[in-house]
Amino acid sequence: MQITTINFFHYQGFQDKVWAFGMMQFAHKHLQNISGQSFYKLMGSGKGMGFNPLPDWSTYCLLQIWDSESQADDFFKHSNLFERYRNRCHNIQTIYMKNIVSKGKWSGRNPFEASNNLDKDNLQLAVITRATIKFSKLRKFWSYVPTSHQQLSNNPGLIYTKGIGEVPIIQMATFSLWKNKEALQNFAYQSKEHAKAIKMTRELDWYKEELFARFQVYRFEGEAFKSDGSKSQAF
Repeated sequence: MQITTINFFHYQGFQDKVWAFGMMQFAHKHLQNISGQSFYKLMGSGKGMGFNPLPDWSTYCLLQIWDSESQADDFFKHSNLFERYRNRCHNIQTIYMKNIVSKGKWSGRNPFEASNNLDKDNLQLAVITRATIKFSKLRKFWSYVPTSHQQLSNNPGLIYTKGIGEVPIIQMATFSLWKNKEALQNFAYQSKEHAKAIKMTRELDWYKEELFARFQVYRFEGEAFKSDGSKSQAF
């Protein structure tokens, strides 16, 4: 019954952005021992789409893995910490997901368990890619990132994507929402830039640790996404 939730917190105003940045340190003591939570990551984000070393001070992210949906709901409804976030944010987007497949490790382990309760008629997918970049490879990696993401901006099958991460420059991840599996596969296998990035990853051994996870999105709370992160009419 494991589920994964991801929250995107959007801030306006200088004071709220400063508060959000401070919570990247101070929120951990409240997040470490939550009932029903087996894993969490509190992350900042980068400007624009995909990986970006320049920070986006207006957007932060909380990823959590739960033993059940009811325990996630209890945290979002009754946690004093989440209420503080809610009071500071301009808006919050919360996505509920079931894992389809996950390969690799995050902080030394793979925390995602494949669900046996997927809806075959639900086509919408989310993808998380995460990596710790080797220090010796940082320059080569970041010099190639803009090329590898060229075809994302005009991709008709992409609903939303955002670069997120625990530590700027070194520990990076991307979260993306896709209309269906075909849209994701078209980008993964037909984009020449993306194919070249995969090849270079294998040849140059950029990563100290990496993980790829694909999810079925089954519930959404908050304003809907579109590719530039602004409000959309439908999710």
